[in-house]
Order: sequence, then C-alpha cells, then structure tokens
Amino acid sequence: MSEVLTVDGLADQLSNYLDTPRINQVRRAYFYAEQAHEGQKRRSGEPYVTHPLAVASILAELRLDHQSLMAAMLHDVIEDTGIPKDALSEQFGDEVAELVDGVSKLTQIEFRTRAEAQAENFQKMTLAMAKDIRVILVKLADRLHNMRTLGPLPYEKRQRIANETLDIYAPIANRLGMHSLCTELEDLGFSSLYPMRSKYISKAVAKLRGSHQEIIEEIRGKLQQKLEDRGLPGRIVGREKHLNSIYNKMKFRQKSFHEIMDVYAFRIISDTEDNCYRILGAVHSMYKPLPGRFKDYIAMPKANGYQSLHTTLFGMHVNIEIQIRTEDMDQIANNGIAAHWMYKSDQSSLVEVNQKRIDRWVKGLMEMRERADDSLEFIEHVKVDLFPDEIYVFTPRGKILELPAGATPVDFAYAIHTDIGNACVACRINRNLGSLSQPLQSGQTVEIITAPGARPNPAWLSFVVTGKARSSIRHALKYQQKAESLELGKALLKRSLNGFGKKLAELSEGQIEAVVRHNQMPSFDDLLSEIGLGNRMAYLVARQLVMGEDVTTPAADGEVVEAPGTDASGRHAVTIRGTEGLLVKFASCCKPIPGDPVVGIMDSGRGMVIHSDTCRKIPSDAAMKGLLTHLKWAKNITDEFSVELRVELERQRGIIAEVANAVAMADGNIERINVEEQNARLSIVSLVVHVNGRRHLARVMRRIRNIRAATHITRVRH
Repeated sequence: MSEVLTVDGLADQLSNYLDTPRINQVRRAYFYAEQAHEGQKRRSGEPYVTHPLAVASILAELRLDHQSLMAAMLHDVIEDTGIPKDALSEQFGDEVAELVDGVSKLTQIEFRTRAEAQAENFQKMTLAMAKDIRVILVKLADRLHNMRTLGPLPYEKRQRIANETLDIYAPIANRLGMHSLCTELEDLGFSSLYPMRSKYISKAVAKLRGSHQEIIEEIRGKLQQKLEDRGLPGRIVGREKHLNSIYNKMKFRQKSFHEIMDVYAFRIISDTEDNCYRILGAVHSMYKPLPGRFKDYIAMPKANGYQSLHTTLFGMHVNIEIQIRTEDMDQIANNGIAAHWMYKSDQSSLVEVNQKRIDRWVKGLMEMRERADDSLEFIEHVKVDLFPDEIYVFTPRGKILELPAGATPVDFAYAIHTDIGNACVACRINRNLGSLSQPLQSGQTVEIITAPGARPNPAWLSFVVTGKARSSIRHALKYQQKAESLELGKALLKRSLNGFGKKLAELSEGQIEAVVRHNQMPSFDDLLSEIGLGNRMAYLVARQLVMGEDVTTPAADGEVVEAPGTDASGRHAVTIRGTEGLLVKFASCCKPIPGDPVVGIMDSGRGMVIHSDTCRKIPSDAAMKGLLTHLKWAKNITDEFSVELRVELERQRGIIAEVANAVAMADGNIERINVEEQNARLSIVSLVVHVNGRRHLARVMRRIRNIRAATHITRVRH
C-alpha cells in the first residue's frame, strides 16, 4: 500500500497541533531531503523522498514534536547521500542532527539472520534509546512504512524483514506502550510471512463479523442505555481482533477460530478515573462477571504505563470483554511513550508516570548491556524482558514492584538493587520465611534478608526469570571466579617456588615480565588466574621464573616430572579452608572431610578437585602423580561436609528413627537415609550425614555404634 502524500498535506495535518514557525522548519527539512535524494528511486519506482515524507506523516499521526518530524525527513540523508552530520547540525541544529545520526546508525547494519549480527545491532539500538528515545520512535515509523510497502522486494528480503519486525521491532513498540503501531507491525509481519493463512483468517473474520453485526449492535445499544440511565459519560467503541493475535491464540493456546471470535470486545472511554469505576459497577449490574477475569490496571499499571479496567461478562449467551479507561489512558494505551511529546504542553501527570517507567526500563537495559559478556547473552536477557506478563508485589514499605510472571524472591531482590540481590540469603513472604526459588504471586509482600559478604549462588540461574537478575548473577559469578582463580593460582605458584627455594617476593619485575610475555598473557594476574583455573601448570611457570627456561610443554611420555615441595609432611602444602567457592570442589567419589589426608587434581578450565589421598580415582602413574597438589586443612573449620556411612543393623521396629536420633544427639545432620537391602534378620542402612571434620565424624559413628541393634558401621568411599 502506497500513500500519495505531499508536503502541503502534511503541513495541514501538523496545523492541528504545531505552530507555523515549527511547521515551516519541518517543510525546510523536507525540501532539503528532496534535494539530497534527487534522482534516487524506491524499488516501486516512486521518488525516494516519498518514504521520509510518509515516515514523518506516521509520526504526525502520533502528534510528535517538530524535531522528530525533521529527523524523519532527514533520516536517510547521512547514509544515502553522503551529506555529513556537521552539515545537518549547521542547517537544523545539534539535536536534530543527533537524532538523524542515531537513526542512521541503526539502519547501517540491518539485522541479519546471523544471531550475532542481530544482537550486535540490538545493543546499538539500546544505546540510541538511552540517549534519546525519539530515535527509536523514528526508527519504528520508518519500519512501519517499509512494512506497508514490502511488495516490490525479493521474497528472501521480505521474509527477513518480516521476521525481524516480529522478533525485535513489534515487541519494542509493545514495551514502549505503542499498541496501535505494534498491532499494525504484527499484522503486516504475519501477512508477509504467511500470506495464505492471513488471507484465510481475514476472510473468515469479515464473514463472521457480518453475521454477528446484529448481536454486536444490540450489546452496544444496551451498554449505551445503561450509561445514560446512570448519567455516566462514556463513548463505546468496538474492538477489532487482529490477525496475528488470532493466529497466535490458535497456534499457541490451541483455541479454535470460533472460540476466539465468539467473544465480543468493547472499549468504554470516559472522562475521569472515578467514572471508570462507576461504569464498571454499571456493567456488572447488567451481566454476570466471569470470576478471575477482572484486572485493575488503573491502580496497578503495566510496566509500559498501560492503564485500564478489564472485565469479562457473560450475557446474551456469549462472553463480552470490556475495557474501561479515560481519554488520557486511551492515548497512552495506543501511543505509549509517543504520548510524552503529544502532551508536553499540559505536562499530564499520567505521561510523567509513563515516562518514568520507560526510563527505568531503558536504564535496566543499559545495566544489562554493561554486564553481559557478549551481545548474544545480552539479547537473551532482553527478550525475556520484552515479553512480560506482570505480577505486582509489595516491598515491606508498601512500594509496588512489577515483575514478570514466574519471578522469584531473587528476581525481586535484584529488581530493588543489584547489591541487595548479590547479598541475598533468605526472604520473608507475607512475614513468613519462604524459599528463594518459589514463584511469587500478585499482592504478596516480600522482604529480602541480606548478609554481609554473601555471594550469589550459581543454582539461582536455574530459577530466576528476569534478565536483570540473570545478567547480575552471571556478572558476579564471573568476578568471583576471577578473584578465586587469582588467589588459588598464587597459592599454587608460591608452593612450587618454595620447592625451588625461592619466594615470589624475591623475583624481579624483569623475570616476571619475561615469563608473562613468553606465555603470551596480558598480565601476571592473568597468568596466575590461568594456573588457578587449571589451564597452566604451576610447576612449569615456577621453573620458568626461577631458571628462565623456555618451558613450553609438559614432560614427554615416560619422563617423570618431579614437582618439588610436594612431600607428604605438608611442608609446602597449600592450605584449604573448606569454603573455597567456585574453583575448589570436593570430589563426590571419596567425600573428603577436614582431617583426611588430601590431594588436589587440577581440572582444566574448572579449578581444583580435592580427593582423599587413598581415593582410587587418583592417577597412579609416576608422571601424573608428580602433578598432584598436596594440601593441608586450615584449623578451626566450621563448615559442614557430606560423609556416607553404611550401617548393618538387626531388624526391629523403629530402628531407623533410633539411628536418626543417634546422629542428632552427636550434632550431625542427615542429608539422605535409605534401606539398601534386608533379609529376615538384618537391614543395611545407607546414610549421608553432614559433619565438620574427622573428630565430629568419630563422635557420630560412636553414637550409632552404641545402638544395641548396630552390628557393623563403615565409612563409604567410592
């Protein structure tokens, strides 16, 4: 569809809300663009300038300010005609030039099918939005006109543009509250991707609408009469069902076409908030409301600023969906963030609230962008936040927070502040202690309990749903891993240097720099981190530092590397505290506990795994044995460790309870207990208990041994 537009026609459109000097500035931008694009044609054969004129006209329907309209006129000038940004600044001022530059940068790299390119460009878009949200409004209008005129383009390009529109641009329009623009983008994208399905649904809708016209008019008449009887001002409009929305409900909700279309939708627009609630009472007195279908988005607006009352009634043997809102709310529902400029003259408080919400969302995007390791991770987080079904929960002070459906207390903690999320250890839901992983429900009051020095748990990534929480946790874990790998790497290197009779402090800057250069690392800290991660051998780096040797490979086959300083006495052993975090893990095979003689095996890229020195999984060949790290336990460890015990018992009633009681009497905690095998006389019970060392374990085992029915007890090491 191609609109026949002229600049005079646009000027008439603008005279409804702009003064003459501003309209003349828009005209001047048009003539400048016309001259710049002289001789250029669109694929349809029309002069190129018809496109910027149409984009400006779309923004004029949204009643956008004159600078946005000027940027719309000039949005392709920098890219297509070689006119520099400075020239636009001289002609039209810095603000317009910045807007044009922002839109040009978004257009330069069109989203490609490759996910990386798409994500990279999405990052650019968020940057532009953060600087001036009008950049994205011009881009959305540009995309809408391109979608309206897709016809002449080759099939592959049409498919790519339509996919990109449904994936990226329509959700952004929705998140910015621009309902009208969003639904048109969705319908155009749908009809371009699935022309036959679109045609079929469109015909079916027209046919059904014709046959249902009488019922629609009858319901509208009854509603109108009710409002007049009660003296309530309100205009009633029918709501169209959009093709893409019908298709998605059929596809994803498994609803039939007639199920979807047998709902009659109306919107009642009134003058004040109070009258909206009165109208709600009036319609509920006419028809019975369906339970669970009432939503009050006036008291609790959606994240994009949308406000309205929603109710579904059952009357005249059909369901009737009704939305009730004020004129202001209707403008914001249709035009969202664009209403900010539309209402600038009277500074509507509704718009200010909407603006704050959008600013908060864009600020959240920028935080995620800073934390994400790469653009793909970033876009993954953002897509979550583009499609939220909100729940509303309260802070203990009564502040309302909106979160996506399925959000947990950890999401809530990060929504308050990143530091609160990182230090979160527990929560109270409606004043009772709750689980950090349970999904929250609307209306709950959530209180986060924090502890100094607490750190995010990697397990949180399996249940958080917001992009902000996910990116913050990953960022904190990466930082934690870096700090831990540095510390572990330094400890391992010091131990290896001790074996050569050297201390780290005795090495010169020159020695260190030469080894860093030789290992092709950016810095000494990075080299230490690589040792801590298990990607470099501490012994080889120590040898390079001490002897200046060119050691590039581990020992050749059959050659024994004698790693110095690893004697069993623990003279140069690395001390472990049992709370090492991400890079020191305790082997699940032998379950070592404080007091057990232990060794460490480096696991490439993942740090150190600690085994009991009698574990069968420890390498037995001499070459590999030299690469083990001998460890010693720090004193006063209070952490708990898992130990598996095997207890042989004479069968008698209540014996399992007696075992559990014996463990509790010795201050142990049972993690798991089960009866493995039994015959008429004996039961064999396997139990995993938490203890804080060998002495504590001995106490637990002694208590179990004292049970009269216990015949044998052993610690299990796989």
